[in-house]
Amino acid sequence: MERAAAAAAGPAVEGGGVSRRAVRAGGAAAVGAGSRQPSTETLDSPTGSHVEWCKQLIAATISSQISGSVPSEGVSRDYREIQDGHNGYHSEAEPDQVALRDGNKLAQMEEAPLFPGESIKVIAKDVMYICPFMGAVSGTLTVTDFRMFIKSVERDPPFVVDVPLGVISRVEKIGVQSHGDNSCGIEIVCKDMRNLRLAYKQEEQNRLEIFENLVTRAFPVSNGLPLFAFSYKEKFAVNGWKVYDPMAEYKRQGLPNESWKISKINSSYELCDTYPAVLVVPTSVKDDDLSKVAAFRAKGRVPVLSWIHPESQATITRCSQPSVGPNDKRCKEDEKYLQTIMDANAQSHKLIIFDARQNSVADTNKAKGGGYESESAYPNAELVFLEIHNIHVMRESLRKLKEIVYPTIDETRWLSNVDSTHWLEYIRMLLAGAVRIADKIESGKTSVVVHCSDGWDRTAQLTALAMLMLDSYYRTIKGFEVLVEKEWISFGHRFAMRVGHGDDDHADADRSPIFLQFIDCVWQMTKQFPAAFEFNELFLITILDHLYSCLFGTFLCNCEKERLKEEVSTKTISLWSYINSQLEEFTNPFYVNYENHVLYPVASLNHLELWVSYYVRWNPRMRPQVPIHQNLKELLAIRTELQKKVEDLQREAATRSISSSSDRGSSPSHSATPVHTSV
Repeated sequence: MERAAAAAAGPAVEGGGVSRRAVRAGGAAAVGAGSRQPSTETLDSPTGSHVEWCKQLIAATISSQISGSVPSEGVSRDYREIQDGHNGYHSEAEPDQVALRDGNKLAQMEEAPLFPGESIKVIAKDVMYICPFMGAVSGTLTVTDFRMFIKSVERDPPFVVDVPLGVISRVEKIGVQSHGDNSCGIEIVCKDMRNLRLAYKQEEQNRLEIFENLVTRAFPVSNGLPLFAFSYKEKFAVNGWKVYDPMAEYKRQGLPNESWKISKINSSYELCDTYPAVLVVPTSVKDDDLSKVAAFRAKGRVPVLSWIHPESQATITRCSQPSVGPNDKRCKEDEKYLQTIMDANAQSHKLIIFDARQNSVADTNKAKGGGYESESAYPNAELVFLEIHNIHVMRESLRKLKEIVYPTIDETRWLSNVDSTHWLEYIRMLLAGAVRIADKIESGKTSVVVHCSDGWDRTAQLTALAMLMLDSYYRTIKGFEVLVEKEWISFGHRFAMRVGHGDDDHADADRSPIFLQFIDCVWQMTKQFPAAFEFNELFLITILDHLYSCLFGTFLCNCEKERLKEEVSTKTISLWSYINSQLEEFTNPFYVNYENHVLYPVASLNHLELWVSYYVRWNPRMRPQVPIHQNLKELLAIRTELQKKVEDLQREAATRSISSSSDRGSSPSHSATPVHTSV
């Protein structure tokens, strides 16, 4: 099932008794060496000059190429479902249109491949894709309920653009007058750092309603339709929904224990509707007190355990801001609760509270009824502000980044342009904050509480990154999947709201690239510690592609309660089903399981770089001639072969050792040298 990754990728052209070690990037111990606001300028707002450039390019293309084209032969939008023998899947086309396609070899060659459950909505011939790198390409446009597919066999090899509709943020119609024909142009703004432009004749628009069909299918939620994930019927050998079992994960961490219990108080999501059903809280805390703490914390998101140190018992707990307000309101149950968290760790008599926000923003939130813990009310706590900017700043930063990487790159001002976006500076701040959290746990043996405002954006970034640094399990493929399921999905990061799945409101101020930033931070860590992670770069890019694609149910909805209501785990397929069915595609051949090593990445701009393989991948001039992941697959095959030889040699050595021992029993003078083999 290789098509799942390809569809999201776009154009085919174009703990076990071992002492824990701190590992710092570049150091001697390195691994391998020892308030909501309207948004006027959104992520995908094109500037006036950009739109004008688009109009001119479409006009020039239509003038030179469309005026002499043959009238298109499309497929009517009024369909009955029939069996299409050509590809083995159901498509929706009139019988006479099928006969037309059967008699047109070119049309057959340019048809879109279909996933099980996918159906065609529109087919239009002689549509121009205006590529910013290769010029205009004429081919067949197919719109399904999952993708927009353009293929031209005029070029060798055939030119293909394959775009999951879920990545589309906005579709704009641009009318162009050319040679007396009223022709149509469309600009498609995507969430994955690219824009697409199409041009076709007005008569095709009148007959097929291409624009309307594209908009309807790209934004199903806004049009009362289900997301494609609920129609996708692929079969996989592995059930990805079984990857994360909260009880098993907490058991792996040694929980419950004498200080911490697994609570079912939120089993009906009544304590907090954005938290998971299974929570870990201090053993001595009564449910009545927990309810009072929930009333004091924003959105009811009480401090709960995310991770516990296997030796010191220092913990990472996460929550939302306290509702202190301008009058410095207090809650004795909340104060006692945090004291109990501190007391659960006998190694320290202090609790560090990391507030991800800027101090000035936290003060503003306090004036609006939120706030932060005062050290007078929490005498054994130390409050640290990490000064990380809010979701609106991050959205604007990514918008600026998109401007400088697509469609053209100014080579002479590349470094200054990247710097002006502040994207890497915000990545640095996240990594620096996570390093401080991990260091307090590992070196300071001190428990920490992490929160921002609501506890589902910056909080998830920081806890997940710190846990990745502290726990080598999360650096395996399955462990990382568990980390994402636990800290992001189950704890209520608002994926539907931040990504805008199937929603046409591209200017929604709640959209923000929070999860993208987290994956970027993970990629930065893999660059600094290339042997410490079992997964490769393709694994991270695949996760991001399907964050948007709506092919899988993994990132749908905003919280566990919503997913249960929508029956996501029974009606959709998990992304992990796809990934875990072909692990060789996503495995790092250089991986070494440095169990119990703590990673401290260098959070300095000198050690960070723009993730070109993701952000600039649509530019063919920026791609390596041979795909890196292909080289990694070859290295993985070599490693597997070498490991097999090592195992054969070890078995041979063991056999000789047994034989030698037998010989020594009968001939004491004979001796043998033991063979020690390692890889």
